[in-house]
Amino acid sequence: MTTTTTPTTNPNTAEAKSRFNAALDEAKAGAAALGDEAKLRAGQYRDGAKAKSETWSADAKVKGRELAEDGKTKASEALSGLSRVIDENAATLDEKLGAKYGDYARSASRSLQENAQRLNERSLDELTEDGRTAIRNSPVAAVGIAAVVGFFFARLFR
Repeated sequence: MTTTTTPTTNPNTAEAKSRFNAALDEAKAGAAALGDEAKLRAGQYRDGAKAKSETWSADAKVKGRELAEDGKTKASEALSGLSRVIDENAATLDEKLGAKYGDYARSASRSLQENAQRLNERSLDELTEDGRTAIRNSPVAAVGIAAVVGFFFARLFR
C-alpha cells in the first residue's frame, strides 16, 4: 500500500513566499533604478569631462600657437644676431686668412640675414606646410635631422 501525502499549504508559508517575492521584485526595481541613476550620472560626468577636455584642448592650441610665434621671433632674432657677428668679423678674416674667407663670411652673413627676414615674413601655417613638404620630399633627411637635433638636446640637458 502506498500512501501519498499532499503537502499542506500553510497560510504562513504562502504569506512568506508572497512577501519574499514582493521583496525580490522591490529589490529588482531598486537595482534597476540605481542602474538608471548610475547611467545618468556617468553620462553627466562624461559630458562634463568632454567639455573640460575641449576647453583644455582649445587653451593648449592657443598657448602652443603663442609659444610657436615667440619661438619663430626668437629664431629670427638669433639668425640676425649671428649674421651681424659674422659680418663684423669679416674684416678680421680678410686680414688674417685672406679676402676669399672674408667674402665667404659676408656671403654667409647675407644668407643668414635673408633667412631671418623670410622666417619673420612667413606665417606659422606657411612654415608648417613647408616643413611637411620637405619631409615628404626627403624623409631620410628629415629623420637624420631629427636624430641630430635629438642627440643635441640630449647632450644639452644631460
